[in-house]
Amino acid sequence: MTRALLLAIALALPLAAAGKALTPWKGGAPPPLVLKDMDGREHRLEAYRGNVVVLNFWATWCDPCRDEMPSFNRLKARMGDAPFVILAVNMAEGEARVGEFLKQVPVEFPVLLDRDSGVSKAWRARLLPYTVVLDPALRIRYTALGELDWSLPEVEASLRKLLPAR
Repeated sequence: MTRALLLAIALALPLAAAGKALTPWKGGAPPPLVLKDMDGREHRLEAYRGNVVVLNFWATWCDPCRDEMPSFNRLKARMGDAPFVILAVNMAEGEARVGEFLKQVPVEFPVLLDRDSGVSKAWRARLLPYTVVLDPALRIRYTALGELDWSLPEVEASLRKLLPAR
């Protein structure tokens, strides 16, 4: 094999694996998050301390983003009354466009509007969908790049391990 072919394979492997599972986080602390939802209510990440938080960055034009939304609904239902929250951060789209999408694909969690993509950039959401999982102390524990079936038992088990003891 040529060096160029080996390099191409090495670069492609992480992309091929993207979206298949939760990846443990080895980076730093999360940046701030303050955004309004579709009803104009402000959401601050700090307000969710004590909960496992799944923070999903998405857009209506992103096919994998749209495809994974129903699995978030299934996950939320499976988590029941556990201290668990899903926040979907829409990147730089208008409220009307997001509203039309939500009529077609209703969700059971807050959709936040990042109108200028400033929050998404701070969270390093460069490719979509990009999801960050935070523990109850609001430390980043996992990320997922690309589409993931969030209702898979192994994903749910990973999230349940982060829940505070009752």
